[in-house]
Amino acid sequence: MQASPLRIGTRGSPLALAQAREVQARLEAAHGKGTLAFEVKIYKTSGDRIQDRLLSEAGGKGLFTKELEEALIASDIDIAVHSMKDMPTVLPEGLAIRCILPREDVRDAFISHKAGGFADLKPGAVVATASLRRQAQVRHMRPDLQVVGLRGNVETRLRKLEEGVADATLLACAGLRRLGLENRITSVISTDDMLPACAQGAVGIEMREADTVIAEILAAINHQPSALVVETERAFLRRLDGSCRTPIAGLAELKGSEMRFRGMILKPDGSVAHATERHVASHEAVKAAVEAAEELLGRAGPDFLATA
Repeated sequence: MQASPLRIGTRGSPLALAQAREVQARLEAAHGKGTLAFEVKIYKTSGDRIQDRLLSEAGGKGLFTKELEEALIASDIDIAVHSMKDMPTVLPEGLAIRCILPREDVRDAFISHKAGGFADLKPGAVVATASLRRQAQVRHMRPDLQVVGLRGNVETRLRKLEEGVADATLLACAGLRRLGLENRITSVISTDDMLPACAQGAVGIEMREADTVIAEILAAINHQPSALVVETERAFLRRLDGSCRTPIAGLAELKGSEMRFRGMILKPDGSVAHATERHVASHEAVKAAVEAAEELLGRAGPDFLATA
């Protein structure tokens, strides 16, 4: 057994804790129960503290990771567990993502007590979601609906829906499944109808880049196919300089040695959407995603994202 416990940094939400427990369970399964000792350290991030406005108005991506990354840099923790869709595409110097768990369901979930899906919502119905991507896609799909913001963790959003703040809400299937709440899903939205956020459904582990001991420990649970699709989607996002203030969607799907990549950028009001698709060999996927981003930038014009 190691001399000191492996310190896992996480946010304190039920979903974040479930993801941290999954990391611990996978490490125990890979290395043998009792081989590693663990200590879970909980951090309240800026994103957790800001509850009075949408995160897109408070600075976007990085609000759920900053305090964890500071703890890594200060060596207060050994690894930080993140939902990869919350991660900025550029990490602080000296830190790296060295492990991606097997990716969960990438799709969005439609949740309502009044309708079975988007097609069943009456004109003027209220759809609540904190995600600018989901807001823009709903407006693009159904401009007759009212779209409003909705903050809080998964349980809070479900409770607010019960209280009648909206006719429907949208959440990631992955988070609901990890929390054992898949029974709350009214219907699953096809990726043909709503393209997910880049890296949605993926859990990543961040560490100090120079820590070879931790890197060796994590290598045993890294899921390479998931790592490749996440890398591909984040390359697309990075080229677009994507943040929580920009409605961007992207999905890489690996089948054997072939990769299908789809990407989309939208105006927040849903009035304009540009989409593209690539089918390439898996070893060319990252390059293809960057080219897809460049194509969309070329079609949309230089001011599209700046004025989004």
